[in-house]
Amino acid sequence: RTRPAADKLPVLIAYNIPGRDACGGHSGGGAGSPAAYRTWISAFASAVGGRPALVVIEPDSLGDFSCMSQQQIDERNAMLRDALAQFSAHAPNTWTYLDAGNPAWIDAGTMARHLDGAGARQAHGFASNISNYHGNGRNISYGNAINSVLSASYGYTKPFVIDTSRNGNDSNGEWCNPAGRRTGAASQTGGGAEMLLWLKTPGESDGNCGVGAGSVAGQFLPEVAYKMIYGY
Repeated sequence: RTRPAADKLPVLIAYNIPGRDACGGHSGGGAGSPAAYRTWISAFASAVGGRPALVVIEPDSLGDFSCMSQQQIDERNAMLRDALAQFSAHAPNTWTYLDAGNPAWIDAGTMARHLDGAGARQAHGFASNISNYHGNGRNISYGNAINSVLSASYGYTKPFVIDTSRNGNDSNGEWCNPAGRRTGAASQTGGGAEMLLWLKTPGESDGNCGVGAGSVAGQFLPEVAYKMIYGY
C-alpha cells in the first residue's frame, strides 16, 4: 500500500470538449454533445472533491475559434463557463485555469476577449504554451499583455502558468513534433509567472507529423523523449 507524498499538488488537465482541436485535427474527438460534456466535467469535479488540485480546462479551446462557426463558439463558451461553475460547486479548493493558447497563435487582445467570454473572471487564472515550444520570455510577455487588456477592458487580471515541458530550446516555428527541441525548466512556483509547470508529457506525440511520423497524438515515443532530454 502506498501513501501519498506530502506537499504535492495534483496537476490535472480536462481535455474532452466536443469538437476539440478543431484547427489542428490531430487530437480530434471529445464528448459527443454538450450534455455529455456536462455530465463528464461534473463527474470530474466531483471526483476531485474537497482536495486541493490544479486543473487546466480544455487546451486549444479558445484558440480554435477561426475554425468554428459563431454558434459553435457560443456553445463552447457556455460549456467552459459551466465547467468553471462545476469546479466552484464541487471542488472548491481547486485552482482552475482556462487555456490561452500560445504567443504565436492568437494575439493578446483577441485572447483576452476570448478568455472573458469563456468566464475567466470565475477562473483562478489562465495557462500558456500547453503542448508548445515557445520560451519563457515570450510567454511571460504574452501573459502580461493579456492581463493588460483584461485590466483595461474588463477590470480584472488573472495569474497565469506556463507549460515548460518542451520549451528548453525555444520554438523553431513548428508546433507538430519538431526536431531539436528540449525539456524546459522543472515545475516550480514563480519564474516570471505564477508557476512553471510540465503540463505536456515530454515524449508524447503531437500527432502523425515531424519526428513523430507514423504515431498518433498522445502516444509516448521513447526515441522522441530521449531526444527531448538532450536537445537532438
